[in-house]
Amino acid sequence: MTTKLAREHAATQRRAYDSARLVLRGIALNLVLAVVKFAGGIFGHTYALIADGAESLLDILSSSLVWAGFRVAARPPDADHPYGHGKAEPLAALAVAVFVFAMAGWIGWHAVHEIITPHQAPAWWTLLLLAGVIITKILFSRRMGAAGEEVGSTALGIEALHHWSDAMTSAAAFVGISIALWGGKGWETADDWAALFACVVISFNGVGMMSKALGDVMDTALPASFDNEVRALALAVPGVAELDKVRIRKSGLSHLVDIQVRVDGSLTVRAGHDIAHAVKDALLASAPHQISDVTVHVEPMK
Repeated sequence: MTTKLAREHAATQRRAYDSARLVLRGIALNLVLAVVKFAGGIFGHTYALIADGAESLLDILSSSLVWAGFRVAARPPDADHPYGHGKAEPLAALAVAVFVFAMAGWIGWHAVHEIITPHQAPAWWTLLLLAGVIITKILFSRRMGAAGEEVGSTALGIEALHHWSDAMTSAAAFVGISIALWGGKGWETADDWAALFACVVISFNGVGMMSKALGDVMDTALPASFDNEVRALALAVPGVAELDKVRIRKSGLSHLVDIQVRVDGSLTVRAGHDIAHAVKDALLASAPHQISDVTVHVEPMK
């Protein structure tokens, strides 16, 4: 690996490690919330909170996969992975999406069981607990979403959606318990219906998560604005007359670019080589684009 490429990878590695640390904070948060929710569900007689606590435990497992994905994505290219290990990040995100669907099914099955089983009405103080959970989750989701946009991480974006889904699940439980308390006798299962409704919200978010993760794994085309910016940077290099092909793909927290440039056909091989290097340097230096490697092919003007 050249010094320049090593420097670009070091920047990607820093982003991966910073993202991994944020995911670890999310794991710690979910561990605390799981204990709180289970205690509230058991002593407050509400299955919606117990289901929410189980969801938090599953979140810990799925977030651990995301954390491991970032650690793998931070590894430099090697003989077996010449393009680096960036795909580990969207693969971890894909695993989280699968967990989300499994979690929705598990909560839904148990919610139905609670609906058909007579039980005691929930305690009023569980509403205060849920309010704290909802606020905490929304704030952390926003923080993680902003971090995901800053570093261009699909996994962090999906984790942010995951935390937002947790907040919506807790909000549904809040509404269900409120109805059960307000309705009195005969409305004890309202929080269970709320848990069942939350499954629909979770599944809907799961579809979006999986679509986004699959897009990265399958090298879906990036937005036209990104492509146009890369083209503008290349065309601004002295000696570049035209561009043929420009292909960009996301690899974890960075982008890989393949580009064909046309130069004056009378130039020497050395001159054409220097122009190609200038194009590569210009794209690697475009920090906001997080480009970690560029392959430039030079074609003579016809």
